[in-house]
Amino acid sequence: MVLNHIFSKSPDKHKTKTKEKEKDKEKDKDREKDRERSERVKAKPKDPHPLSQRIVIPPPPPKDSPKPPDARPHPHPQFHPQPHPPPSSPESPRKPSSTASSPRKSPTKSVRSSHRDYFQHSRSSSTTSKRSFTISRRYSSARDIRDPDSHPLNLPPDELRRLTAMAAREDARSSMDVEESPSSSTTAPVTSPSGETTNGANSAQEDRSPTPPPHRSSPPAPDAESFKLAGNKFYKAGDYDRAVQEYNKAIEINPNSSAYLSNRAAAYLSAARYLEALEDCQRAHELDPTNPKILHRLARILTYLGRPAEALDVLSKVQPPASATDRAPAEKMLRFISQAEETLRNEKGGSMAMFCLDQARQGLGSRVKQPRKWALLTGEAHLKMGNDNAFGKAQDIAIGLLRENNQDPDALLLRARAFYGQGDNDQAVKYLRMCLSLDPDSKQAVKLLRMVQKLTRTKEEGNSAFKARDYQKAIDLWTKTLEIDPDNKDVNSKVLGNRAQAYINLKDYDSAIKDSTEALRLDPSYLKAQKLRAKAHGAAGNWEEAIKDYKAVAEVNPGEKGIQEDIRTAEFELKKSQRKDYYKILGISKDASDTEIKKAYRKLAIQYHPDKNRNSEDSDAKFKEIGEAYETLIDPQKRASYDNGDDLMDPADMFGHGGFSSNMGGMGGMGGASIDPNILFNMMNGGGGFASAGGHPFASRGGFGGGFPF
Repeated sequence: MVLNHIFSKSPDKHKTKTKEKEKDKEKDKDREKDRERSERVKAKPKDPHPLSQRIVIPPPPPKDSPKPPDARPHPHPQFHPQPHPPPSSPESPRKPSSTASSPRKSPTKSVRSSHRDYFQHSRSSSTTSKRSFTISRRYSSARDIRDPDSHPLNLPPDELRRLTAMAAREDARSSMDVEESPSSSTTAPVTSPSGETTNGANSAQEDRSPTPPPHRSSPPAPDAESFKLAGNKFYKAGDYDRAVQEYNKAIEINPNSSAYLSNRAAAYLSAARYLEALEDCQRAHELDPTNPKILHRLARILTYLGRPAEALDVLSKVQPPASATDRAPAEKMLRFISQAEETLRNEKGGSMAMFCLDQARQGLGSRVKQPRKWALLTGEAHLKMGNDNAFGKAQDIAIGLLRENNQDPDALLLRARAFYGQGDNDQAVKYLRMCLSLDPDSKQAVKLLRMVQKLTRTKEEGNSAFKARDYQKAIDLWTKTLEIDPDNKDVNSKVLGNRAQAYINLKDYDSAIKDSTEALRLDPSYLKAQKLRAKAHGAAGNWEEAIKDYKAVAEVNPGEKGIQEDIRTAEFELKKSQRKDYYKILGISKDASDTEIKKAYRKLAIQYHPDKNRNSEDSDAKFKEIGEAYETLIDPQKRASYDNGDDLMDPADMFGHGGFSSNMGGMGGMGGASIDPNILFNMMNGGGGFASAGGHPFASRGGFGGGFPF
C-alpha cells in the first residue's frame, strides 16, 4: 500500500515550465481551499473523543473489482483526504481533486506542503499517522527518477526489493509504538474481513473505533433503611407477610444486620412461623450476643416451641436480669413437664401425668406440634392408665411418630408395649424385635421381650392342661403366669378368668368368686368375668348375688347372648331357695338315691319322734317337716315336680301372660272359656297334671311341646 501511495503521488520534474506555472496556480487554489476548510473545522465544536488513527492509503483495486457492499461515507469526511484513483484506470473515473494523481503534478515541494497542510488540520494525533506522512515524503524523491505512469510491479527488481524492504522496516517500527498518553483511547486499525481494498472514505471509517455512547449516571443504590422502615409500617398494621417481604429486601442489601434479622424474626413470630423466627433470632444473637431485646425475643420463641429449659438459659444471660414476669411462662411449662416425668417414674398412674402434660401444652404456640419428648410421655401415661381406650391412644401416638421417622426405636417400643397391654403378644414380639434391630442395647426392649415370651409360653401350657381336663394343673400353671408380670392388667384379668372357670369345675366356688372379682377390678369391662362370678354365686346358692351380676351384664350389653334366660333362671332358683328345702331337712344331697333318702328319714324320725320328745314343742314341728320331705322325695313324680319348681310356677308366666298364644287366642281354641288359675295350679301339683307329661323343661324330660321360654 505504501508503494502505491508513493508512486501514485510522485511529481513529474520533466514537465515544461508552462505546466509548472499551471501547477503553481492550482497549488494556490488548493491552499486557499485548505485555509477555508481549516476555518470551518475550527468553527465546529471539538470531538469529545478524538481518535488517533494511522491513515493507510490502500493500493488501487483491480479493474474488475466490485465496489465493497459495506462502503459507507465517513461521518466526518473533512478529516480525511480523498482517495487517489489508480493511474490509467478508465473504468474508475473520479472527480479530479487538488491532491489526486494527474499527468501534471506539482513539484515535490508542493506535495510536501499539501501533506503538511492536511495533517495540520487533521484531528488525529496518532503517532502512526505521522509516520505514514513521513514515509510518503521520504519515498517521493525515489519516485522522481521513474515514469509516473508505470505500475509498481513494473519497476526494476532491485528498486522493487529496496522499496519493499523499506516498507517492512517502517511497519516493524510502527508496530512497536505505544500510546503516548495514558488517556489516549486510540485503537489499531481494523483490517477488512474480506481482504478487499476500499476507497479512502470507507477505509477511514473501518479503521476508526466506534464512538463511545454518552455517559449515563447510574441510578442511586437502594437504601436498606428505607426497606426496614417500610417493614415496620406493615408490621404495625398487622400485615406480617408484607413486613417480611420488606425486611427481606433490607437483609439482601445488608445480610449481617442484627436489627434487620431481629425485626424479621418479630414478624415471623407474630405470623406464627416459629421455626423461621428461631433461625433469624439465633443469627441476630450471634451478631449481637448482648442485646437484651434479641435475648428476650429468643426466649419467647423457644418457649412457644416447647423448649422451656433453653428459654430459661437464654434469659439468664440478659442484663439487667429478666423480671419474674418474663420468666414465668417458661418456668410454668418446665414445672409441669418435670411433674409429669416424676409421676410416671414413681408409678403413680397416668391420669396425673396427663393433667400435667395438658397444662404444659397450653404454653405452646399456635399450631405448634408437641415436642417428641412430650409425645412419648403422653404415650407412657396412656399405658399407665391401662384400659383399651388408653392403649388405642398410645397406638395412635406411636403411629404418628413412626410416620415422621419409621426408624424411631422409642416409637417402636411404645407400640410394642401397647400391643402387649392389649394382649396381642405376637404383635408385641414383632415390634420389639424391630426395635432391637435399631437399638440392640435397649435394656427395656430386651427385658420386655423375654417377659412376653415367658408369659406366652406359660399361659399356653395352662390352656393345654385345661383342655385335657387337668384342672388343677391348669390352675398351677396360670398361677405362675400371674407372677410373671403383675402390672399387665389385660393379660392378668383373662388369666384370672380362666382360673375361675377351673375352680368352678372343681366346685371351689369361693375361689372362683375371688378370681372373678379380681379380674373385674383389673378390667371392669371384662363381661366374661362377671358372668363367671354370677355362675359361681348361683352354684354356691347365692342367687341374689347371681341375679345382680347377670343384670349388670345385661345393662352393659343388652344383646349378650343368653343373658335374659340366665336372669330368669336365677330368679326362679331364688324362689326355690326361699321355700322349704327338703334335701336340707333330710341332710342329703340333691342327687341322693332312694336308699339314702330312706336311711336319712329313719334316722331323723327316731331322733325327733314325739314319743321321745314329749316336752319339746319344736320336736313335733320338726317331725312333721321330716315326714313331708320324705313323702315328696321318695315319690319320683313329686320329687321331679319339686325339683322343677312346679309349685312355684305362676300360670300367667307359664302361658306367656295371656294363656296359650299359639293360634288359640289365649285359650280361644277352647271357646274362650276362662279357667281359674288356682284350679290349673291344683291340677299340676295335686293330681300330677301336666307333670306326668314331663313337667317343667328344667327336668329335661320334655314337658310342653317346645318347652317354656326360659
